Amino acid sequence: MTVTETTGTGIRVEATTEARTDSCAGPPRADRRPDGEDLYTISEVAAFTGLTTHTLRWYERIGLMPHVDRSHTGQRRYRNRDLDWLDLVGKLRLTGMPVADMVRYAELVREGDHTYGERFELLKATREDVLARIAELQDTLAVLDRKIDFYADAGRALAWERTR
Repeated sequence: MTVTETTGTGIRVEATTEARTDSCAGPPRADRRPDGEDLYTISEVAAFTGLTTHTLRWYERIGLMPHVDRSHTGQRRYRNRDLDWLDLVGKLRLTGMPVADMVRYAELVREGDHTYGERFELLKATREDVLARIAELQDTLAVLDRKIDFYADAGRALAWERTR
């Protein structure tokens, strides 16, 4: 069951009460290979994600990307789970979460289930930051809408004056 609540700021919040498994990202993408046949090169992952190969290597170097399998020649071989993780990292980047916090989150995930509480708090704080940014953007949008309306009205008044 999904419960929808509208907060005082007009922001809809949804909570699902069904049992769920932890997923890194949204629903699986149709353009991915089936599990077991999901070995991707770094170039393919760059094409999937829009990240550069340099960024992918950097994520691995700083600990943001979990261990990536290697071929017998040492080339990185990514799997669907890695693409899911990168989807989540992309979402966390969009929230404005600092890289250090993303790395900390990745460390907590690797440490195991006993870190659920700390992960919860980290994501909850990030969510609060996102809600504050949304409210700020809604206020900014309202100002822009008022200005647009003003200029639209002024433009109509000027056009009417010219026809007189």
